[in-house]
Amino acid sequence: MPRHEFQPGKLVAGLFLTAGGIAYAGDAGGWWDTEWFAIIPVVVAGLCLAGAVASVNHAVRRRRGARSRT
Repeated sequence: MPRHEFQPGKLVAGLFLTAGGIAYAGDAGGWWDTEWFAIIPVVVAGLCLAGAVASVNHAVRRRRGARSRT
C-alpha cells in the first residue's frame, strides 16, 4: 500500500460527520430522539475545527520544510 501524508483536518471532519451520522442512526433505531436540526451545529463546529487543525498542520509542515532545507 502506498504511503500518503497524514492530514489531521480530514480526520477531524470525518469524526464529526460520523458523530452526526451516529446521532441520526440512533434516532432511526429508536434508541433516542434527535431533532432534525441537531446536525447543523455538529457539522459547523466540526468543519471549523477541521479548518483550524488543517491550518496548524500546514504551518508546522511549512516550518519543518524550511528548516530542513537550510
